[in-house]
Amino acid sequence: MTETRPDVYASRDGGVLRIVVNRPARMNALTTETLESLAAIFVEHAQSSDVRVAVLEGEGKAFCTGADLAGVTLSGPPSADTIDAANALVQTIREFPFPVVAAVRGPAAGVGVSLALACDLVLAAESSYFLLAFTKVGLMPDGGATALVAASIGRARAMRMALLAERLSARDAFDCGLVSHVCEDDAFAVELADLTHRLVAGSSPAFRFTKKAINDATLTELGDAFTRERSGQIDLLGSDDFAEGVAAFQEKRAAVFG
Repeated sequence: MTETRPDVYASRDGGVLRIVVNRPARMNALTTETLESLAAIFVEHAQSSDVRVAVLEGEGKAFCTGADLAGVTLSGPPSADTIDAANALVQTIREFPFPVVAAVRGPAAGVGVSLALACDLVLAAESSYFLLAFTKVGLMPDGGATALVAASIGRARAMRMALLAERLSARDAFDCGLVSHVCEDDAFAVELADLTHRLVAGSSPAFRFTKKAINDATLTELGDAFTRERSGQIDLLGSDDFAEGVAAFQEKRAAVFG
């Protein structure tokens, strides 16, 4: 069974719910509508009797390159719609009662990092990478990234990723504990199938209680992170630095901040 929503499609087969961001021409950059579509699919299948594991992935060459800045206009007061939709999706993935695997091929950037880390397991292809690029456009990480990244790799490495926008390769991400699995590109499909098979064959109640216990123990700051990020991001969205960051992004040049 396959279902389609704006910029997203999902299918179910053999206990696996496959959810795909389908904006390959935009490297799976996200709009508010895309985020809402993803959340709706997770909510609709949370009580499904024929789902035992979910896989979140991107169509084409990228997992997700964050919020789509291509059509951003700076008229009017800053809107929190996309931030709120991202936070809601991250929380929905966290609360999903079945294991969720992020299948990361290509870049996971911006809020794409948040979506990957909201999942319970992250399988990264060797050629993929993780990048918190927010400061390059005058913003701060959001989607819970300030809690999710720090909970995975600690304060010092999280600061490097967030402040300096350092790109972390899949291998380095695995070595420092940001992701759970890494494999060579040509083995990705086989590794993903093996991982989902192991989860489908396992005890769903045991997985559900284990997932909740680990998340509750390690992501105690997630709710507060949403609040802090939302407040800070709204201020930054109205700043001159963000205006310069968007202009530089759209003109494909380096930003020059005041």
